[in-house]
Amino acid sequence: MTNLSSHRIAILVPCYNEATTIAAIVRDFNLCLPQALVYVFDNNSSDDTVAIARAAGAVVREVHQQGKGNVIRRMFADIEADIYIMVDGDDTYDASVAPQLAARLIDDGLDMVVGTRVSDEQEAYRFGHRFGNVMLTSCVAAVFGRSFTDMLSGYRVFSRRYVKSYAAHAAGFETETELTVHALELRMPVAEVSTSYKSRPEGSVSKLNTYRDGIRILLMIAALFKQERPLAFFSIGFFGCMLAAFGLAIPLAQTYLATGLVPRLPTAVLCVGLALFGVILLSCGLVLDTVTRGRIEQKRFAYLAIPVRGPAGD
Repeated sequence: MTNLSSHRIAILVPCYNEATTIAAIVRDFNLCLPQALVYVFDNNSSDDTVAIARAAGAVVREVHQQGKGNVIRRMFADIEADIYIMVDGDDTYDASVAPQLAARLIDDGLDMVVGTRVSDEQEAYRFGHRFGNVMLTSCVAAVFGRSFTDMLSGYRVFSRRYVKSYAAHAAGFETETELTVHALELRMPVAEVSTSYKSRPEGSVSKLNTYRDGIRILLMIAALFKQERPLAFFSIGFFGCMLAAFGLAIPLAQTYLATGLVPRLPTAVLCVGLALFGVILLSCGLVLDTVTRGRIEQKRFAYLAIPVRGPAGD
C-alpha cells in the first residue's frame, strides 16, 4: 500500500448540531491518519459543536449559508490538499478504512473513491432510505449510462483534480447526486470500497427527511438531465408533441380525404401548434447540446490543468 506520508491529506467534516459525535470523529481520524489535518465546517449549529471540535483538535471553519451543498462548496474552495477525505459528522462511518480508501485513490490513479455502506443494523440504514437510494441510483444510471452502488454515501475520498474542477451548484442534501454526476460527466476514474455503517449514537438526531430530501434529489436529477443531456431532454418533449399532433390529425385527414372538408378547424390549429412547439423544443435541444459540449470541454481543461501526484508523491 502506498506510503501516504508524502501526501497532504485533509479530512473534511460538514457539521450541523453534531456535539454528541464530533469529538469521536476527530479522535478516530487523528488516530488512523495522524499526518492529516481534520477540518470541521460548522453550518450554524445551535449546540456546542464548534467548541467541542476545537477542543478535540480540529481546525474549525464556519459556513453561514445553510445547507450541506453550500458547506461542501466552501470546503472545496478553501482547503488545499492532495487527498480530500469527506465524511459526515454523525459518527456512522468507519474511520479505520480511511487509509485504505486514500491508498486506493493513489495506487489506482483514481479521482473519487466512494465508501459503500454495508450494515446489518436496521436502525442504521432504514428500508426507506435503502429503497430511495436504489431508486435514485437507478435514475442516474438511466440518464448518464452508469452509476454507483451507493450514490448517496457521505464517505468519499477525492483527488485534488476532482475537488478543484467541481462547480458545486447544489445547496442541500442533493449535493451527493451532483458529486456523482460530476465524476460521470467527465468520465473520471472512480471506484467503490465496501465500508461498515453503524447507527447514530444515542442522543444524535438525523437531519435527513426521507420524503422531502428524496423529492429534492429527484428534482436535482431532472435538472441535471436537462443541463447535461439537453438534446435527450428536449427530444422527449419533441416526440411527445409530434405524437399528439399526429394522433389528433389522423381523424382530420380521414375526414378530409372522404369529404374534402376540414370541419374541426380548432383541432387542426391545435395540431399545427403542437407540431411547431415540438420543433421549437428540438431546436432548443440542439442549440443547448452544443453549448453543453463546450462547457464540458472547459471543465475538462480545468481538470487537466491540475497536476496529478502519483504513488511516489511526484
